[in-house]
Amino acid sequence: MRSKPKPEVDPSDTTDPAVIDFLDKLDHPLKPEFETVRRIILGVSPEIREGIKWNAPSFRTTDDFATLNLRQGRLWLILHTGAKVKPTAQTGLPIPDPTHLLEWLANDRAVVKFTDAADVQAKRAALEAIVREWVQCDLRSVHYTQKPHE
Repeated sequence: MRSKPKPEVDPSDTTDPAVIDFLDKLDHPLKPEFETVRRIILGVSPEIREGIKWNAPSFRTTDDFATLNLRQGRLWLILHTGAKVKPTAQTGLPIPDPTHLLEWLANDRAVVKFTDAADVQAKRAALEAIVREWVQCDLRSVHYTQKPHE
């Protein structure tokens, strides 16, 4: 039995066939919202790539920085600084959040919660700004001194 050849991956493409496969198999009432949040994140910067990590669609630039978490009746976007502990675990990230979209779980980890399509659209502009800032922090790999909640 011959296996199918793997499709060639375009390095400029931000999507990942494994994520497409994940979405094709996904049966959840918040799937459209999930796909919208995914498109919002990928649209923020051409530096952002996606893949499956921790059994869920995740996003990265120089390191993983976000993971979509879908459970019964909820959609969460977990923003983080990757799997390895970094200095920001102590110092925090200077992410402006004037709309208080972020719920900080730790100095370097926050969650954005979505309930439905209207909620995703209402939070879209703030989410784009937050992801843009988070990505800039990741790309700079700067050691921060400001606490995230200040």
